Amino acid sequence: MLKLHSLSGGVLAALTAAFLFGASTPFAKQLTGVVSPLLLAGLLYLGSGIGLGAIKLARDKNFSSGLSKYEWGWLFLAIISGGVIAPVLLMTGLAQTSAATASLLLNLESVMTALLAWIFFKEHTDRRIVLGMFLITVGSMLLSWPKQAGLNNWAGFLSIAAACLCWAIDNNLTRKISSTDSVFIAGSKGLMSGIVNVSLAFAAGLTFPAWSKINSALLIGFFGYGVSLVLFVLALRGLGTARASAYFSTAPFIGAAIAIIFFHEPASITFWTAAILMGMGVGIHLAEYHDHVHTHELMSHDHYHFHNEHHQHSHDYSWDNAKPHSHPHQHDPITHSHHHYPDIHHRHKHK
Repeated sequence: MLKLHSLSGGVLAALTAAFLFGASTPFAKQLTGVVSPLLLAGLLYLGSGIGLGAIKLARDKNFSSGLSKYEWGWLFLAIISGGVIAPVLLMTGLAQTSAATASLLLNLESVMTALLAWIFFKEHTDRRIVLGMFLITVGSMLLSWPKQAGLNNWAGFLSIAAACLCWAIDNNLTRKISSTDSVFIAGSKGLMSGIVNVSLAFAAGLTFPAWSKINSALLIGFFGYGVSLVLFVLALRGLGTARASAYFSTAPFIGAAIAIIFFHEPASITFWTAAILMGMGVGIHLAEYHDHVHTHELMSHDHYHFHNEHHQHSHDYSWDNAKPHSHPHQHDPITHSHHHYPDIHHRHKHK
């Protein structure tokens, strides 16, 4: 019998990110009749970048990143891969493939993300996590399975699959900088992606809709793409890439549920079957308990943290230990055993 453990901050962040992104889909769908897909994508990303940029400025009074020279490279590659190349590939694929088939193919992103994390980035996993990922992915595919899922146009199929691969690379590269300011990371990606997609819409000669529609798209983008991505970066920090992506893969179910509740779309047997599969997959992940003796090497970085067994450093200023705080700090080597995920402090090798 599975024993579910208390939800960690990373799990809550991943599920909330999935909720916000999933909720954005049925609301954005209301704009598809008056805004072209390319322009809509640009406005959604732009809403994310502008909104998070305003939050960053209000909070810190500056746009400092906290990134090292080494980490700037990862962020740049992540933006190019997921924010520039992937949207162009997706739009190219959509031009040659039905929207229903494209929705089905987009489920490849979570699978590719996990495979890259396990194979190339050496993130730890086990058979139970793979099974949970499989169930969640199957449930997501059921929700998006079109009545006629023909894949006769291989050029469109390959374009969308390549877009998913670019987003998977983006996810894994973002994990490498997830210990830094999540608002800056998500805002930078949103602003760059928005500028690129809106520029492409201009180049294609697309006409802009009324300001009310633009404002709606920007608002949906802020919550569904901006706040959601901030939370997803926090999930990457706390869970690792594969597990965060697995939880985030529940977004299609959340979007379908909102469409049923608020927009009165019918609930089919497919929806309930997908709900059961996804629930089982999430349950398997929540039941994970990974515990063994491991050693933390000497490490220095900067992120928001409380003082716990992994953060036992002193300060040059008074601090009441009641709130999380951020500053450059060093982790001394330590060997111990406790339940953990492959988070930013537990990226050690396994035998």
